[in-house]
Amino acid sequence: MLVALAACGAEPKREPPRIANGVFTPDAYEAHVAALKKRLAKANALSMRIRIEGPFVIAGNGTTEQLDRYVELVHRVTGELEADFFAERPKKILDIFLFEDARSYELTVRALTGESPTTPYGFYSSTHGGLFMNVATGGGTLVHELVHPYVEADFPDAPAWLNEGLGSLFEQSGARDGHIVGFTNWRLAGLQQTLADRGVPTFQALTHLGDNEFYGNGSGTHYAQARYLMYYLQERGLLRDFYQRARSARAEDPSGYQTLVAVLGEKDMAAFQIHWAAFVSALEFP
Repeated sequence: MLVALAACGAEPKREPPRIANGVFTPDAYEAHVAALKKRLAKANALSMRIRIEGPFVIAGNGTTEQLDRYVELVHRVTGELEADFFAERPKKILDIFLFEDARSYELTVRALTGESPTTPYGFYSSTHGGLFMNVATGGGTLVHELVHPYVEADFPDAPAWLNEGLGSLFEQSGARDGHIVGFTNWRLAGLQQTLADRGVPTFQALTHLGDNEFYGNGSGTHYAQARYLMYYLQERGLLRDFYQRARSARAEDPSGYQTLVAVLGEKDMAAFQIHWAAFVSALEFP
């Protein structure tokens, strides 16, 4: 869940980019909600309350107050993400399904998608047009997953390490002056232990992992390493510049590695990795 930031080394405020897509008419939302109600009826989930928070339609099985809190969270986070990172919104209306307990999450996801969820927390599915969340586990996963449809629209074919690193950064985050800022989180302890025990992949290796490799063996380390690389960039005031330059250079630098080296201004990435490891090892959570 987002919390207020008292102080941080946030980057200077910039003018928000122009949102080129993802603006839908009232008629489009009305038609989408009508179709969603039919979908929920087939899933025996018509009791779910529905709110519109463009470009999303949010359905929750909690109280009105609980749903209102999550609508406000989505409103705040998407505004901050659009202001700092994304020039384009998702190009279709997407659903956010919020379940207040594990049983309704598991049963309704199966009814809506034909598949059981592979995570107890939540996920984004482009195929099924939405985000599916067990919000009993907290709001951090919702913030993480909100990043993915934006990256999908704004940075097509973004490498997995960048997509998941950025999403993971905001699992535990706060806002200051309209800017979203990631904090240290639960991934830190495991990463620090891995650094102490056997180290992590080089940044060149991490950034060149394909999807199957990134999400396969060692995925926990890959997520954590990518997150805390993003955290380092954020704390040095380089994150937004890196994202925008990586997006612009995606044709000639699909892994983002050369852009990373250029943004860091490093000539010796092996030496930088030692410096980064020391930086991470000195961090604390909570």
